[in-house]
Amino acid sequence: MPRTKKRSGRGGQQGNVQPFSDEDASIETLSHCSSLSEGTSAAEEAGEAEEMAQEDFQYKLKVYIDSTVDKSAKTRQGALDGLKTAMATKILYEFISERRMTITDSIERCLKKGKGVEQCAAASLACLLCIQLGSGIESEEVFKTLKPVFKTILNDGAANIQARQACATSLGLCTLVAEDDIMDVYATMESFESLFTHSYVREDGSRPSLNPQTTQLHTNALLSWALLLTICTGSHIRAIAQKHLSKLPRLLENDYVNMRIAAGETIALLFELIRDVDPEFDYDGWEPLCEQLNALATDCNKHRAKTDKRKQRSVFRDVLKAVEEGDFQSETIRFSTERMVIDSWVRKRTYDAFREFVGSGMNYHLQANEFIRDVFELGPPMLIDSAALKAMKSSRLERHLCNAAAFKARTKARNKFRDKRVDVGEF
Repeated sequence: MPRTKKRSGRGGQQGNVQPFSDEDASIETLSHCSSLSEGTSAAEEAGEAEEMAQEDFQYKLKVYIDSTVDKSAKTRQGALDGLKTAMATKILYEFISERRMTITDSIERCLKKGKGVEQCAAASLACLLCIQLGSGIESEEVFKTLKPVFKTILNDGAANIQARQACATSLGLCTLVAEDDIMDVYATMESFESLFTHSYVREDGSRPSLNPQTTQLHTNALLSWALLLTICTGSHIRAIAQKHLSKLPRLLENDYVNMRIAAGETIALLFELIRDVDPEFDYDGWEPLCEQLNALATDCNKHRAKTDKRKQRSVFRDVLKAVEEGDFQSETIRFSTERMVIDSWVRKRTYDAFREFVGSGMNYHLQANEFIRDVFELGPPMLIDSAALKAMKSSRLERHLCNAAAFKARTKARNKFRDKRVDVGEF
């Protein structure tokens, strides 16, 4: 039989393989270039998509700004809420700076002509606008326009009570951010004093008859007063301590838990400030005050709600330590790769005031808002790319194991204080 010939090709002998030609090299180069162009085009598409998203977002903000002058109250309310959400969650300085007076006019119109909820939204938006602009000429211009409106609503007994509450809070923070004259700060503090002093228990022991809404107004005024107290001069702090430190404990007898807590925190703040100014400060009513604070820290009155008692006891334990020992229970705030320690009543009052308006966006503003970082002495914003941030984060398994270990340790610690007896029922 004749021997069959072997086919040449992939399965053939080595001698039949063609050498690498110039044509193959050009094909290889073309394929490599095409892959590079695909990567470049993908990056360009991502950049274009991000730019389009930014344009859409700015267009939506422009629509919100235009809608704040709509005839429909519901439309105006929705526009105000949309602007509030955007300012609380993003840094929009360049966009807002160009339109700050337009937004200010809209806020002023809503405060003057709106009702209730719309006025509250406008007052909150004014604070967020000042936070975005920071401390400077731009925010001063905004506040110069809105301050008379805030004070008119605040002092008008016939105005909507919710609007007055919102103006009391907003006036305090806007003054902290944008007021350039310390004498005007003192004048605003006197406006707040004229409100919350009406909640003082009288010298004969009788209590003023106030409804919950009015008491909340006085509480907001007291908290704003305490916020502005953090930027007062030493001489003014001495004068305030002499005038109010003997009267503020009367608010601890108030029937409403929010007022009692606000009064306790204000007392702790005032003690901290006066001790910084005068380390040898001695308060005559120190012992009765400590007894009163201790009673509130261990309060177990049955006529009060459990949640109110729990919250009150927690706060007044810290207030008692502040008055007796000058101590503060520090707290660490983590955001991105940074940490901020709240180690004083001054920092706590300031942080709580900003967080009330920014809400869940507080960590983002601590990370990126230059003004807020300057207030808390965090330095300029840190620039960290996404790859480095991802490398710093622990894996999902590591977080799971860490949480499991913490849960186990917590359970063991709690079991020591739990009653192990089990009730056995009858058959």
